[in-house]
Order: sequence, then C-alpha cells, then structure tokens
Amino acid sequence: MANHKSSLKRIRANETRRVRNRYYSKTMRNAVRKFRTMENKAEATEKLPKLISMIDKLAKKTIIHKNKAGNLKSKLTRYVNRLA
Repeated sequence: MANHKSSLKRIRANETRRVRNRYYSKTMRNAVRKFRTMENKAEATEKLPKLISMIDKLAKKTIIHKNKAGNLKSKLTRYVNRLA
C-alpha cells in the first residue's frame, strides 16, 4: 500500500482518469461501429465531420494514438466515398 499522501491521491486520480478514458474510447468505438452500418451516403456525409471531430479530440488528449486517429479518419472517409 502507498505510504505518502501524494501517492494515495495519484492512485485516486489515475483510477478516475482510467474510467473516463475508457468511457470516451468506448463511445468513439460505438460511434464508428454505428457509422459503418450506414447505407445512405447523404446521411453518412452529414455525420462524418462530427465523428472526425470526436476522433481528433481523443487523439489530442492522447486517449488514442494520433496514427490510429489518422487511420480511422482515412478509412471512414473512404467508406463514405465508396457508398453508392
């Protein structure tokens, strides 16, 4: 067990951040999953900027890696462009 007040606080803070990061990551993954099931190009084109914004914010906070964010954005954009 931790011996210092600061280590106890660090443990609490890390747990809080871990839970928050998991929430944001899961929300993003669910949004991507839902987006990939869209068949309507107009609807997908409308929702794409919002999803890209969400991905960028997570990369900025280093919840996901910047390269992963880039790969996701690229694949989602290609998906929208390929819709009939």
